[in-house]
Amino acid sequence: MVKAILGAILFAAMVPALAAAQTEVPYRYAATTPRNCVDRAKFPAFLTRMKAEAAAQGVGQRGLAALDGLAFDESVVSHDRGQKVFTQSFEEFSGRMVPPRLGRARQMMQKHAQLLARIKQEFGVPPGLIVAIWGLETDFGAFLGKFDTVRSLATLAYDCRRPEKFRPELVAIMKIVDRGDLDPATARGAWAGEIGQTQFMPTTFVKFAIDYDRDGRIDLVHSVPDVLGSTANFFKNNNWQRGQGWQPGQPNFAAIQQWNQAEVYARTIAYFALQLEGGR
Repeated sequence: MVKAILGAILFAAMVPALAAAQTEVPYRYAATTPRNCVDRAKFPAFLTRMKAEAAAQGVGQRGLAALDGLAFDESVVSHDRGQKVFTQSFEEFSGRMVPPRLGRARQMMQKHAQLLARIKQEFGVPPGLIVAIWGLETDFGAFLGKFDTVRSLATLAYDCRRPEKFRPELVAIMKIVDRGDLDPATARGAWAGEIGQTQFMPTTFVKFAIDYDRDGRIDLVHSVPDVLGSTANFFKNNNWQRGQGWQPGQPNFAAIQQWNQAEVYARTIAYFALQLEGGR
């Protein structure tokens, strides 16, 4: 989800559940990085070190136990190395992604009209933007992914290609588990460790996810209020300007690029939201 990439939208963005997996990194190095660049036999020792690092940051026993018994996931590395640069134009990409989701998106706006109105009042973020992201990321929660989330993050944190990115993510997910907002035994998602219906990375979850249904825990997998409220909170905290436009060249487009800096993807979000907001 929800950070920057250096350059291009990838094939993963074609699958809603994996849209956020395209964010962050120079993918041109994926295919050229060896798959066997780390010693699998030393993975348990790495997990022990990560537990110590997390404990030093205040993670308690419940969070630390999330790493117990994990095995290195070869399929995650295969997905990481198998990414290909995606070169569709905005017109091509938005034409594939938006029209099939417009009808369902409008239904969701009607179904959750009260919730979305409350979110707009509190955060200043229009319903169309939130629903557009919801649709693009996971088809409104229909496709979250099937990978063991903690195992995926542990694998990528140990792997040689992007440890500096995924080690903080691994500590963050231990924090989330520790406070009771995620069950590691059942947590499933995209191969790169995104969480929930709008695909928050764990560090983004820790910073911006909120308990919007006020039931005592943050649930980005099952609670629509938490999902949509947290997404709006992300934008509020990334300089969204209430009442301003969000198309390229307008004040709020920069906030959309904080969600995903891939130009084609950001423009597709903006375009989809505009359709849902009736061209406003």
